[in-house]
Amino acid sequence: MSSSLPRPLVVAHRGASAREVENSLAAFRAAAALGADAVELDVHATADGTLVVHHDEAIAGRRIPQLTAKQVAELRLSNGEPVPTLAQTLEAIGPRLRVFVEVKSLPPTFDDRLLDALRRGPNPEAYAVHAFDHRIVQRLGARSPALRRGVLSASYPVRPLVALEDAGATVLWQERTLVDRPLVDALRDAAMQLIVWTVDDPADMERLLAVGVDGICTNRPEIGRRAVDAQAA
Repeated sequence: MSSSLPRPLVVAHRGASAREVENSLAAFRAAAALGADAVELDVHATADGTLVVHHDEAIAGRRIPQLTAKQVAELRLSNGEPVPTLAQTLEAIGPRLRVFVEVKSLPPTFDDRLLDALRRGPNPEAYAVHAFDHRIVQRLGARSPALRRGVLSASYPVRPLVALEDAGATVLWQERTLVDRPLVDALRDAAMQLIVWTVDDPADMERLLAVGVDGICTNRPEIGRRAVDAQAA
């Protein structure tokens, strides 16, 4: 890679989730100390429109979209912590790191709740959204054109720019086994970016960094940090 290119991002997947319970405040607080540049997290909206951070749609067999914020607040993660809201999470992460919010479920009526939470966080210029449901990304972009947006892909996109342009996105989040240099080059030539998920093996990291990806999303940010720094050296 040319030395003029920015150094690839180390993105802590659901926080430092190999060390702490994923999507917990403990995992998010640990990310920076382990060398992450950014944090990736998942959000769902409760029935009354509070954005809560959790990967699965259900907690203890209860579906988040059917629960109120008060009911979610009574639940506990396996480490004893409450399920954090997006606002609490952004405060815990603080002003230093970038935050990539994967929107898992979000009725259109609560779009503004998500956008408001991002505007009120301690580092709003460094926040971005992405989703497997590209319609959500398109919708949020229509409401907030300046918001940085990405789309998730678990298949090799023959025409990656089409998916990005349809959603109004500039970042492709691509599954790690389906990344090669032609894909990287196609995105870079169009001034788009590619972040790869979820990469924990140092050899995989080395291969992906060699083809020029813009970010590594990993459960082990300390390993990602070493890989990125070694490549830069």
